[in-house]
Amino acid sequence: MTFKEIHTQFHLKLDAEYGKNEVDAMFFLLSEQFLNKKRIDLSLTPYNMLVDIELSQLTEALNRLQNNEPIQYIIGTTYFYGLEFKVNQHTLIPRPETEELVSLAIESLKPHHVDSDKINILDIGTGTGCIAISLAKLIGNAHVFALDISSQALKIAQENAALNAVEVSFIETDILKETNWTENFKNIQFDVIISNPPYVRELEKAQMKDNVLNFEPTSALFVSDEDPLIFYRAIAKFASEYMKPNGLLFFEINQYLAQETKKMLEMHNFETIEIYQDLSGNDRMIKATK
Repeated sequence: MTFKEIHTQFHLKLDAEYGKNEVDAMFFLLSEQFLNKKRIDLSLTPYNMLVDIELSQLTEALNRLQNNEPIQYIIGTTYFYGLEFKVNQHTLIPRPETEELVSLAIESLKPHHVDSDKINILDIGTGTGCIAISLAKLIGNAHVFALDISSQALKIAQENAALNAVEVSFIETDILKETNWTENFKNIQFDVIISNPPYVRELEKAQMKDNVLNFEPTSALFVSDEDPLIFYRAIAKFASEYMKPNGLLFFEINQYLAQETKKMLEMHNFETIEIYQDLSGNDRMIKATK
């Protein structure tokens, strides 16, 4: 099979699902990954040239895409805030909305960017480590901690910290279990706590695509319809005990539960609670001061 033939197969089998332009982008991204050829190189290569054994990798990738598997898992990496991150089935794929959360935190922390004044930052539910690592990379005076309940996710997060040449203190624990708090955070007070916890209700599954439902870790996505703020409430209580005066709390939130989340934070005595919209105009972030 030639480059042209496999390229044609991608369009025949995927255009209806993804659209022609997206299929082209995926084909050339996979070609770069498996054939080590950039798109410009392929354009200079005779289009009917037979390829070698790597062709089987493109064919396998095509089959996986037809099965709705995210291309990030097929390649094994993605980009977040301009940094490269490894991903696998144990980690969520970082979203653009979470980049907006990081931007909000960085902008809010600009007055604290003083090298002589170290600040402690905690990322709760770190997954790939994308939030913690981005903040560690971009805020030079930060000591960043990151926790997750999943040992498999933390393994990837540790690899990502090394990949991006930053130091992050990773902790395996369950934030919902208050008995773990003292054990892991004795004598530590945080200037910033940030989290993108599970927030999608079971009733919202019908709105989600198969590439999310069938491949990304459900424990990092979903909460019960009966108690959708379970993680936010636990983190707010944790922050009440382990955050410094005037500390900042940042959440990515369920757009349908913005007011409920704000009221919960008010009940935990947070102040200056602000809701921010994402680029799509949905309520997506909250910043609060302790």
